[in-house]
Amino acid sequence: MTSRSDVIEDDRKPADYELPSATLGGDNKRSIEQITLLLFITVPFLALLAAVPLAWGWGASWLDLGLMVAMYFISCHGITIGFHRYFTHGSFKAKRPLRISLAIMGSLAVEGPLVRWVADHRKHHKFSDAEGDPHSPWRFGETVPALMKGLWWAHIGWMFDEEQTPQHKYAPDLIKDPAIRRISRQFMLWTVVSLAIPPLVGGLVTMSWWGAFTAFFWGSLVRVALLHHVTWSINSICHAVGKRPFKSRDRSGNVWWLAVLSCGESWHNLHHADPTSARHGVMRGQVDSSARLIRWFEQLGWAYDVRWPTAARIDARRKGQPVNAA
Repeated sequence: MTSRSDVIEDDRKPADYELPSATLGGDNKRSIEQITLLLFITVPFLALLAAVPLAWGWGASWLDLGLMVAMYFISCHGITIGFHRYFTHGSFKAKRPLRISLAIMGSLAVEGPLVRWVADHRKHHKFSDAEGDPHSPWRFGETVPALMKGLWWAHIGWMFDEEQTPQHKYAPDLIKDPAIRRISRQFMLWTVVSLAIPPLVGGLVTMSWWGAFTAFFWGSLVRVALLHHVTWSINSICHAVGKRPFKSRDRSGNVWWLAVLSCGESWHNLHHADPTSARHGVMRGQVDSSARLIRWFEQLGWAYDVRWPTAARIDARRKGQPVNAA
């Protein structure tokens, strides 16, 4: 795959220029954002590297592990159900309280402002594994050295590239929503909240600074690092390896061992074959906790018009036959 052009065509309509920015830096990442991004990636990652020897030395309490697991799956489902299946692809419609809750839950994952996340991902689907894809592992070619370089790019390197995804072009629907725009612009606030909840709970339960510190280490730093790399693995690993039982125009594959940690996102081949489907794990034995929660939201009346895959629709994707995206 050849390198992406440095020039992105701006085909916005005149009215689009009147829309306010949904991220503090607009379409381009400022230096302070680049530095902040580096800190958000390296500090939790260093904690992740230190987790095993430190656990061997001082151990981890059940409270620490409980906070880590709870915060992990709250923020992970905020990304998978909220940022991805709902805001990006419209797999279902949500009542206003659920819409706001999903926006906040996804922001707790510390993966960037909501509108920028959605814009990047919509662009990824438009050019998936082709010229213009922000994070394809095949960007530099198909030789082993090129793929190794591409995997690094798809996993983490692309985030430090100069931002070239016009948010007004790829996410105008979200920018026009004042509440969603506000949540997106408040990314730093939600990051602080996300990192502060575990030590606050740990300190209050144990009534000690040590309890607050260990809860911060496991429930904040290790949790954020683990979720980051699981999410980024969908960009890198799931576009390089995995089974492909469904026909898609890219190299998306199913990677079973990431299914639980990714909340069902690693059933990536079906997702690219049928992006608006609310369920990604459609075959027997494919665990998809995000789809299960969407079903519960639907039963409670919080979600409606859910795009559940029918047997005929799944079979059509497997055979590569075109069907309506209804």
